[in-house]
Amino acid sequence: MRGYSCAHMHPDPHTPAAGLAGLSPASFAMVMATGIVSLTARMHGLDSVAHALFGLNIAMWVVLWVLSVLRIARHSRRVLGDLNDHLRGPGFFTTVAGTAVLGSQFTVFDASLPAARVLGGLAALLWVALTYTIFTALTIKEDKPTLDKGINGGWLLAVVATQSLAVLSALLAARAPQPWRLELNFFALSMWLWGGMLYIWMMSLIFYRYTFFRFAPGDLTPPYWINMGAMAISTLAGSLLIVNAPDAPFLQALLPFLKGFTVLYWATGTWWIPMLLVLAVWRYVYKRFPLRYDPLYWGAVFPLGMYSAATHEMTRALQLDFLGFVAPVFLAVALAAWLAAFVGLARHVLRLR
Repeated sequence: MRGYSCAHMHPDPHTPAAGLAGLSPASFAMVMATGIVSLTARMHGLDSVAHALFGLNIAMWVVLWVLSVLRIARHSRRVLGDLNDHLRGPGFFTTVAGTAVLGSQFTVFDASLPAARVLGGLAALLWVALTYTIFTALTIKEDKPTLDKGINGGWLLAVVATQSLAVLSALLAARAPQPWRLELNFFALSMWLWGGMLYIWMMSLIFYRYTFFRFAPGDLTPPYWINMGAMAISTLAGSLLIVNAPDAPFLQALLPFLKGFTVLYWATGTWWIPMLLVLAVWRYVYKRFPLRYDPLYWGAVFPLGMYSAATHEMTRALQLDFLGFVAPVFLAVALAAWLAAFVGLARHVLRLR
C-alpha cells in the first residue's frame, strides 16, 4: 500500500462508493479460506460443518464477484492502479485461487461436475490474464520500489493460484473418462512443477528481504503465512498426483520424483510454522502491534486449513500413518482462526453500516 496518498489509502468508509473503491484485491482470500476449511472438515467426517461452509462459500464468491465487477465499472483507475502496484497487485491472484478452491468443493462434494469444470476453466483464464498482466506491468513500470518496500508474502499468492489449478485438475482427472484423464493429469503435473519453480524464485527474494533489511512490526502482514500455505497446497497437489499415478503412465514413471518433492514441500511448509509463530509473538506481544480486523487475515486462515488438508492427503498417499495426529490438530486451529476472522468481518461490516 506504499506509494498511495493518505486519501487514496483510506477512502471515507461511510460512503458506499468509497468502500467499493477501496475493496481489497485480496478479498477472495475469504473464499480460499472458507473453501479449504470446508474441504478439510469433509475429510475428517464433519459433514454438517463442511456443507454449511460450502453453501456460505458459494454466497461469498457470488457477492465478491458482483462487488468486483461493480468496482471495475465504477473505479477502473483504482483497479488499474492496484494491478500496477507491487504490494496490492499480487492480491488479485486470490480470485484465481478462490475460484479453483470452490471448484474443488463442487468436485469433492459431488455437487456438480459441470459446475466444477466451468469454475476450473474460469480459474485457468483468470490465471493466464492476471499472470501476464501483473508481471508484465511490474516489469515495464518506470518507478519501482526498493525490495524491502515492494515485496512481501503476498507475492506467493501467485504460487497458490498456480497450485490451486493443479489440485482442481487432479481432482477432476480422477473423475474423468479417458483421454481427458490423461490430459487433466498432465496439466496438473505441469502446473505443480511450475508452481514449485515459482516458489523458489519468489521465496529467495522474500527470505533475502527478511534477513537483510529492517523489519518493523507493520511489515509482518498476515500474508506472510502464505510462505507456509504455498508449500502446503503444493504438498496437496503432489499427493493427489501420486494417488492418480495408476491412471497415467507418465505419472507412474515419475513416482519417486513425485513422492520426494511432495515430502520436500511438506517439510518446507512445516519448517515455516514455528518461525511464523515466533514472529507473531514478536509482533503482537513484544512490539504490541494492534490486533484488529483486516481482510488480509483471511490469508493467514487459508494456510492453516491447507496444511491440515495437505498432511491428511500426504499421509494417505504415502501411508505415513504416524503423522495421522497432525491433520486433526490443524483442522481445529483452522476452524478457530476462521471463526475469529468471520466475527471480525461481521463487526467490521456493522461498523461501516
